[in-house]
Amino acid sequence: MRDDDELRHATIPPELAGERLDRAAARIWPDLSRSRLRSLIDDGSLTGERPLSPSAPMRAGEGLRLHLLPPVEVSLQPQAIPLSILHEDAAVLVIDKPAGLVVHPAPGHADGTLVNAVLAHCGDSLTGVGGERRPGIVHRLDKDTSGVMVVAKTQAAHASLVEQFRVHSIERAYIAFVAGAPNPAEGTVDLPIGRHPGDRKRMSVVARGRSARTHYKAEAYFGRVAAQVRCRLETGRTHQIRVHLSHSGLPILGDPVYMNMSSGRRAALKPVEGDLKRLGRQALHAAVLGFVHPTTGEAVRFESGLPPDLRELHKSLIRAFP
Repeated sequence: MRDDDELRHATIPPELAGERLDRAAARIWPDLSRSRLRSLIDDGSLTGERPLSPSAPMRAGEGLRLHLLPPVEVSLQPQAIPLSILHEDAAVLVIDKPAGLVVHPAPGHADGTLVNAVLAHCGDSLTGVGGERRPGIVHRLDKDTSGVMVVAKTQAAHASLVEQFRVHSIERAYIAFVAGAPNPAEGTVDLPIGRHPGDRKRMSVVARGRSARTHYKAEAYFGRVAAQVRCRLETGRTHQIRVHLSHSGLPILGDPVYMNMSSGRRAALKPVEGDLKRLGRQALHAAVLGFVHPTTGEAVRFESGLPPDLRELHKSLIRAFP
């Protein structure tokens, strides 16, 4: 923890037994809104003695642990940042996010974010949709993950999409280039994810984390050194694919946080070492996003092909490991 982080502990009193976690937490910490508490639960900053969701019924006497980062005052300003738009109508905006673009303001990234770009594109109509600091944002991709995202343009669309993400009915598929060869070629990683006990900036597989399921399938092998893998998310925890693949011995190439490998595996990747340095990010791309349109009720699906940097990595892997 940093010196300016805040750690709070609480015990569920008898009168809150049976209450939803987000409602009970709002009663215990009235200075925090339910929406912020749900966000804290989702990113692993509010934890209990068992895996918990915002709607989990509380038990009298069980403990809660809340880790708060210091608030960052951000004045959201429209900024003319180019957007690659896949689809737009009165309710939603679907974009192909490039690697390097932060989704919403956070410590160290006060502006130059997707939110600033969307505000410039949509104008004042977006202000306040889904919250003052994250207008229109329903989900996010890591800064250095590229691919398809949807932004809500109305409060009704935001509520509909948030609910679809909550019940895991959204279709999400990612392409990852990993070190190692998946064996078996396809399967499911079903392991809980929470904050790393020794590093609050990282996530990890932990016994008391939130349930997380990632379905994977190898699409191509580069010798036995690396592979191209398609991952389908059933849940959506912070860094889920990166954590699950790394824990399974298949770290994503170029991942600066979770690419833990033996010296032997690093030596095997020597032929593409320069390519990975030029890539400068984790080789992960959100390729597919499907959902029920908030207005029409129709199932819609959007795809994004590999961006140029990952296409170049793909070519390098084929040359190095035919």
